[in-house]
Amino acid sequence: MTYKCEEILNRNILFISVALFLWGMGEGMFFNFVPIRLETEFLLTKQQIGFALGAFGFFMAITHIPGGHLADRIGRRPLLVAAWSLGIISTLTMGLAKSLPIYLVGLFLYGVTAFVASPLSSYVTAARGKWEVGTALSLTSATYSLGMALGPVSGGWIAEQHGMNSSYLVAFGIFVVSTVFMFLIEPQPIDKHDPAAPPLSLWNNARFISFVMVFAFAIFAMYLSQPLTPNFLKGVRHLTLTQTGWVFSAGALGNSLLAFTFSRVKPRYGFLAAQFLVALFAVLIWQGTGLPIFMLGYFLLGGFRAARPMAMAQARGLVHNSQMGLAYGTMETVSSAIFIVAPPIAGFIFERDPFLIYPWAVGLIFVSLLVSYFLSPQKNDPSNLEPVT
Repeated sequence: MTYKCEEILNRNILFISVALFLWGMGEGMFFNFVPIRLETEFLLTKQQIGFALGAFGFFMAITHIPGGHLADRIGRRPLLVAAWSLGIISTLTMGLAKSLPIYLVGLFLYGVTAFVASPLSSYVTAARGKWEVGTALSLTSATYSLGMALGPVSGGWIAEQHGMNSSYLVAFGIFVVSTVFMFLIEPQPIDKHDPAAPPLSLWNNARFISFVMVFAFAIFAMYLSQPLTPNFLKGVRHLTLTQTGWVFSAGALGNSLLAFTFSRVKPRYGFLAAQFLVALFAVLIWQGTGLPIFMLGYFLLGGFRAARPMAMAQARGLVHNSQMGLAYGTMETVSSAIFIVAPPIAGFIFERDPFLIYPWAVGLIFVSLLVSYFLSPQKNDPSNLEPVT
């Protein structure tokens, strides 16, 4: 019986990995080009693009806590299937859109699919078998990022040859195949606690709340320079869409390889190292010249995605099993709230001086490194995991 259970869990991880690889490939074909399409096809200013991306972040933010709560209550698989299906519909909407309002409907609907993050993380955590939490989350994240590495070059080429909407339609077809694999995963039992002896409330868990604040500042510092860098590369560095696609592919490859690398690192130290790599990204985009330097910068930006499973693994040790989805959902909500706030700030700074955003980001990241070093959890506190008696 034990062997069969392990076999099912391994099969589930395999199907999820394939689904994530295909989804990353499709998303890579269009997602990084969103700011460019908003500027070139729909004629938005940099600040308007920042507000559009901030609104996208808002639609991400409002979904995570409900998604995590529902994952704890009704199970993770139904939410995964729903998110994949909604992603298909929203991508098709963006691909067929001829006007800005319809495109934004599709874009914001795609943002709503972010509720998948906490159910996905909790599903992988529960299905990991003997793997460490950070290892399982990093490796599944790496398969998604490996797919992302293949998408931007082909997406940029398709956009130049056939129009930017064509890359969305190709991605739609890839997403359909990805969704088939997601339908093949097994449901998981719902984790419960003894009603007579509940665990410490998540909102009264001081160590968890403290770490969420550390995580929020780190995400803001790392993300601030990112939203309008595609416009910087095109408008200031004068890269073509195909060249920009190569840069994005290097970034996705960095996401994958760095995630694999960080899966072997203790989460606390991996979280610090990931932030340092993002600081190097900002320096290279700011001071670098030439396509290879920009590709290297985006490769190092993989630290941003690698930081997430490192943070999730630290948070996992601070909460009870029955709170896992809600805890992950809280952290994803914090990330998405940063995605609301940062793009308009970046747009404001960009319109005054497109170079200024990068030294600001570097300074904030180094402050975040100090905060993270001193305030991140040194070790798990078992008292947070036990029932309150």
